[in-house]
Amino acid sequence: MRGENQSSVSEFLLLGLPIWPEQQAVFFALFLGMYLITVLGNLLIILLIRLDSRLHTPMYFFLSHLAFTDVSFSSVTVPKMLMNMQTEHLSISYPGCISQMYFYILFGCVDNLLLAVMAYDRYVAICHPLYYTTIMKEDLCVLLVAGSWILSCGSALLHTLLLTQVSFCADNIIPHFFCSLPILLRLSCSNTSVNELVIFTAGAAVVIFPLTGILVSYGRIGASILKVPSTKGICKALSTCGSHLSVVSLFYGTIMALYFSSSSSNSNDNDMIASLMYTVVTPMLNPFIYSLRNRDMKLALEILFRNNILCGR
Repeated sequence: MRGENQSSVSEFLLLGLPIWPEQQAVFFALFLGMYLITVLGNLLIILLIRLDSRLHTPMYFFLSHLAFTDVSFSSVTVPKMLMNMQTEHLSISYPGCISQMYFYILFGCVDNLLLAVMAYDRYVAICHPLYYTTIMKEDLCVLLVAGSWILSCGSALLHTLLLTQVSFCADNIIPHFFCSLPILLRLSCSNTSVNELVIFTAGAAVVIFPLTGILVSYGRIGASILKVPSTKGICKALSTCGSHLSVVSLFYGTIMALYFSSSSSNSNDNDMIASLMYTVVTPMLNPFIYSLRNRDMKLALEILFRNNILCGR
């Protein structure tokens, strides 16, 4: 494919995961199963929260948005990856590639910010329980979620607009399973210093700052629960925080590995592993960690199934 600018590049080729042909069927079934669990699990969370009035609280309001974001985040890349594995049709159009990159950044940023918002919600609930309903009003909850979406849209749009200004020449092969921004910049034959600067600055804004907020929130939660004389209360709080922090560590660790190590010429395999972790594994685990281990969610699920069984009779 020839050309001097981006308009002459009509499509890219996604090489996908480095899997041997005889292993394609196994990995296809594995990733398809994980994707279906992700979609069904997170949609079940949204359904339960909407149907059960006892779950109409700030924590579950944020959780419903996180579940929707997780489904969308996985759906940006996984269906295309599965289709490529099954049909070996590796091409993706230039507009399709740019769109995929935009939504990938959008939902990834929303996930980051929502995790920070949920950590703040838990901080208020544990450290200031008497003022929780006063602080976490509906207006503030809507504002926090809307702010997360607006900031994420702005960040994704900035990266997308800057990418449309760079030139792509003969090389249109992407050694990845989706249109990764760092790899697209490496394929470019024009100066991408501005793009790289924005990656690091925007990365600090949507990754480092929320992560700092999470660590500060849970640091104060830890200091607060250590003052509680009840051993049962301490264990319960530590269990809840530990589950959340394990997912946060996995999610942010893989994102930081991708964005801040992407300049390495040997980072393609690491990028794909990190991308699989937070586009496939983490969204699949979130329903179990945030909800199915939660007593209120279990009760709502039992009531839903019980009502369906009774109605069926």
